[in-house]
Amino acid sequence: MKLSDIRPNLGANKRHKRVGRGPGSGHGKTAGRGHKGQKSRSGGVKNPARFEGGRSTLLMRLPKRGMKGQSHGELKRVEYQVVNLGAIAKHFTSGEVGPEALAQAGLVRPGYPVKVLAMGQAAGLKIHAHKFSQAAIEKLKAAGGEAVVLEEA
Repeated sequence: MKLSDIRPNLGANKRHKRVGRGPGSGHGKTAGRGHKGQKSRSGGVKNPARFEGGRSTLLMRLPKRGMKGQSHGELKRVEYQVVNLGAIAKHFTSGEVGPEALAQAGLVRPGYPVKVLAMGQAAGLKIHAHKFSQAAIEKLKAAGGEAVVLEEA
């Protein structure tokens, strides 16, 4: 057996049907599409999965709710990384703590604004964050610490 002897299996390579090439072909005139109607015309059904026979699609009939932003897409929300005072107190005992230090300790993901919440016991730390809950500020002051609000980028 040589490379030139190799042939595809019988029936594996089938010629495509040439339609609309006159009455002698057997697929002339209507070209196998029947008579009239949407499916016989060029263009036909654009998206068969969503198509409902010409009536208004389900997607169009459902009520649209929610706020739309000034630009296309959803409203942009600031996604804060939250961290509790108790978690900060476990990792840090004294000094100043900022978002970079919190990210290095694995308490928050880097690159996001940080919000400090009041759960747990507070240590006397000076904490730099983008936002604080009111209870967290009060707990920090009671423990002899300080809450420093950072400007958002």
